Amino acid sequence: MPLTAIASQVARGFAMGSADIVPGVSGGTVALVLGIYERLIDNIQRGASALRSTLARDGAGAISKARSVEWTWLLSLLAGILIAIAALSAIIEQLLDEQAVRTSAVFMGLVTGSIVIAWKLIKERTSVHGVIAICVGAALFFLLGLRSDTHTIGPEIVTRPIWVFVLAGALAICAMILPGISGSFILVMIGMYTEIIGAVNDRNLAVLAATGIGCILGLAGFSTLLNWLLTNYHDLVIAAMVGLMLGSVRVLWPWPSGTSTTELAAPEGDIIIPVVFVVIAAALVIVVERFSTRSARSHN
Repeated sequence: MPLTAIASQVARGFAMGSADIVPGVSGGTVALVLGIYERLIDNIQRGASALRSTLARDGAGAISKARSVEWTWLLSLLAGILIAIAALSAIIEQLLDEQAVRTSAVFMGLVTGSIVIAWKLIKERTSVHGVIAICVGAALFFLLGLRSDTHTIGPEIVTRPIWVFVLAGALAICAMILPGISGSFILVMIGMYTEIIGAVNDRNLAVLAATGIGCILGLAGFSTLLNWLLTNYHDLVIAAMVGLMLGSVRVLWPWPSGTSTTELAAPEGDIIIPVVFVVIAAALVIVVERFSTRSARSHN
């Protein structure tokens, strides 16, 4: 893989990692916009298949399946994600705290543009796809409203048994690869966010290992299912993903306090600039997608 291609992939991962930091935004949304979502799921599924062969003591099969994974492509993407999380998490958290409405408006615009692009990915659009998108969006909108806050304040200590962390890891990782859902917010909703943060702060290796195992198991099982669904029911799955992004707007709606709450309020006070930010961010996503599409066609 040429160095320019690796650098491009790291940049894509950087964009995904930046999105994962924000409640209500998923790296899966960015992957969908960049046109690498299905390739990502396919490679994860191949890795999961290799893992299953390893556990089944099928050495030859595991090696063969592992070789089919685009490791350089996948690891370059992962490197970009980790770089973004390390470099931007403090900055974005500060912006979300000090410029809550305007920062939230930018991310809402990015997701709005992503919805337009994702809808175009449906090959044969019908009214059924619209109904699916609306129903899924409404369901997620209601689900996100079950909690008013997106951050849990409390003692960051471990109180749950180990097996609970396996389940939490599996659930969170599934959410993180779906457009429109934040894995960290899922942890908040199930009351596990501060527990896992506590395990990180205390360097509780047993709990972190259990969470990691849950992530691996969840990713392996869910990526296989998602890959099968994309192969056999592509348009219906994309419509559902559009719905997930529609529902996530509940967290990204700028008023009253940005992404810190799922409560909704009418625009007031700082209105004009956030609205301009929404429009600019949405337009930017659409322009970038069109440029990427034309660039890809010119190289074919």
